[in-house]
Amino acid sequence: MTHTPWTQNIEAACTKKAALFSESPLRYLTRSAFAGAFLTLTTLAGFVTGDLLAAIHPALSRLAFPLVFCWGLIYILFLNGELVTSNMMYLTAGLYRRAVSLPHALGILSLCTAGNLAGAILVGTLAAQTSVLASFSAPDAMAGAVVAAKLAKPSAELFFSGVLANVFVNISILSWLSVKNEAARILCVATPIIMFVLLGLEHVVANFGSFSLVYFSGAGAAGLSAANTARQWLFAWLGNYIGGGVLIGLAYAWLNGGCKSYRD
Repeated sequence: MTHTPWTQNIEAACTKKAALFSESPLRYLTRSAFAGAFLTLTTLAGFVTGDLLAAIHPALSRLAFPLVFCWGLIYILFLNGELVTSNMMYLTAGLYRRAVSLPHALGILSLCTAGNLAGAILVGTLAAQTSVLASFSAPDAMAGAVVAAKLAKPSAELFFSGVLANVFVNISILSWLSVKNEAARILCVATPIIMFVLLGLEHVVANFGSFSLVYFSGAGAAGLSAANTARQWLFAWLGNYIGGGVLIGLAYAWLNGGCKSYRD
């Protein structure tokens, strides 16, 4: 297969991920846990910021939350965390390019998902030992309302919201790969994340974080049962895969195998 700067980035990333997964699954799991933790930390800060600004005007909480949350992906990219929703794009494109095997791709996605969830649970557990989750028990707390709304969505809506969410996320990742200036990278990564969160779309790792925080706060949310949580995460994950893996990863891998004068 011919190579372009984009395909070289994808193949190099797949090779690195597969090597770490094969040589040290525990280290791969740890990098994945860091990614889940980073998103959960910024989710926590976003909820607290939202509750503070809601006292001024309720609409401010919905605007403030994504401005804080978006830094989670920025930290993941700068600090080399492993996020399953971006790996959906990398690994699907890598499969098309034959840069990674199917067993490796499936193993990496599975271990990365587990690590992302572990990181979210760890942050929720630690936060529960402090007073930082105290505001979550207020009747009008943002976290409980957000999680309850997510749990109330029908499965089809979760799936299609997941598709759109991971299109936005992987626009961020593609921009990160294309832009070299660090300040510009931050802007290009943050803006699609702000957009998908503002629209209320479903990102499975973000949901790992928000659900863990609400659960460990003890405040609870309507519909927060094990079965309904599993349903929510499953359909969000499947939608995320189609959005990031197929609509972005596979599409861009196909585009970059075509006309030589128009490749990324």
